[in-house]
Amino acid sequence: MAESHPLLDMFLDAADGRFPTADGRTTVLPPLPGGLECSVAFTGHAVIATALSASDVQAQGPDGYGASLAPDFLRHLAGRDGWIGSLDAILVARGAPAAGRLPERRDADDHPRVRHARALRTDVRVHGDERGLVTLADGLAGRREISVELNRPGSGEAGQGRSLLRDALALLPAGEPVFAAVAPGNARSLRAFLAAGYTPLGSEVIIRPQRPASG
Repeated sequence: MAESHPLLDMFLDAADGRFPTADGRTTVLPPLPGGLECSVAFTGHAVIATALSASDVQAQGPDGYGASLAPDFLRHLAGRDGWIGSLDAILVARGAPAAGRLPERRDADDHPRVRHARALRTDVRVHGDERGLVTLADGLAGRREISVELNRPGSGEAGQGRSLLRDALALLPAGEPVFAAVAPGNARSLRAFLAAGYTPLGSEVIIRPQRPASG
């Protein structure tokens, strides 16, 4: 069995309320599987998963107070032609038993939400009903991740997102942590996650670097 990435342990610890020391420093970890890297910000502490050396990273001046997510630093990580994802808030909730379970969806392979999940994650499962779609997958550093998309966003169905998110927690074993990455500017989605019981942990940017081959 492959060893878990050390960033996974940091996410799980944070989900239990054990955060890195808020000392303003930056921890540098190995790159993620699948050619991905990331910059993660907890309160007062940054974590960078990258193939670059720790000395290279630290020379760029990242810190735990925001510099690890600065555009110039992220471009350095990605290289000139690398892909830089959006800035997302990291949220966590836990599986909870419920009377009903969302049915599995096998007709949504071409849905943009599903395609996006499969581009960045593995073991993607799709569930949903008339309210919308839910994807569950193994995501950043191997953590379990959830994403949702309503069938009628902005239609005035204020409670649909919250109810869909709560029902989705029944798809997980009781107490198992599940993480979500939500763009802070998507206020409607962020409010729905918070109302459904999700707790903020930090923020992150995922990177698919493209660098000149060494040698």
